[in-house]
Amino acid sequence: MSDNHHEEAHTGPIKNPKQLLVAVLFSFVIPIFAIIGLVLYVTSADKPAAGAANPEKAIAERIQKVGMVEIRDANRPLKAGEEVYKGQCAACHATGAAGAPKFSDAGAWSARIATGFETLVQSALKGKGAMAPQGGGDFNDTEIARAVAYMANAAGAKFAEPAAPAAAGAAPAAAEAAPAAPATPVAAAAPAAEAAPAAAAPVAATAGAGEALYKQACQVCHAAGVAGAPKFGDKAAWSARLPAGIDALYSSVAKGKGAMPPRGGAAQASDADLRAAVEFMAAAAK
Repeated sequence: MSDNHHEEAHTGPIKNPKQLLVAVLFSFVIPIFAIIGLVLYVTSADKPAAGAANPEKAIAERIQKVGMVEIRDANRPLKAGEEVYKGQCAACHATGAAGAPKFSDAGAWSARIATGFETLVQSALKGKGAMAPQGGGDFNDTEIARAVAYMANAAGAKFAEPAAPAAAGAAPAAAEAAPAAPATPVAAAAPAAEAAPAAAAPVAATAGAGEALYKQACQVCHAAGVAGAPKFGDKAAWSARLPAGIDALYSSVAKGKGAMPPRGGAAQASDADLRAAVEFMAAAAK
């Protein structure tokens, strides 16, 4: 009996293969995973915080505006529906491009007129189908509503053209009520001093005329490639057109081509502004 006790004292805790496997698992595998986890924890602490590599970008993202405020000239007279149509809407509605109901086509407008004036106005303001919000233009909401009334009435509707908001006339009325300040030599000299800078204003205005006209009229079709119009900045789409030269491109715009009406629907634009718009689009595709 004493021999048995002596033998058990020297055999150790591992008495079969299963116990050996468990011992190996606890002795090697688990420590390895523990080391890996420790290494990951330590290295993660060394990683730069979000935005640390580009702090300026991070700051810009944090202070980015939630909304945008657009300031327009509240004192300018609102345009009539016909003027807005010719300046913006005619680009598609004159020819029916991209499914737009053609101007004065009673059959195309009848179902739309039946939905009511407010529904038509909301579709124009928010955009519908291939038509961008506000038709892609930069007009006052009242001006867009006037254009809707003008087009619908040409197709048989009897909508009244919206009047200018009451607030629009408040400023002129207040100005008339205020007493005029007496003229002084200093005040009289101010306009003369400002005359020289004013002479350079047309040049500065012409510099951005092409981009302004593009945004007002051309982008309705060229921004999305509507009715086969070459998309703005698409070098492949413009590659076959640019070799013809600016004069040929301008002539196509002035006369109209395919679904594009004469002058791109911007009947009120000057020849210089129209050419500037052609140059602006051509430059973006080079």
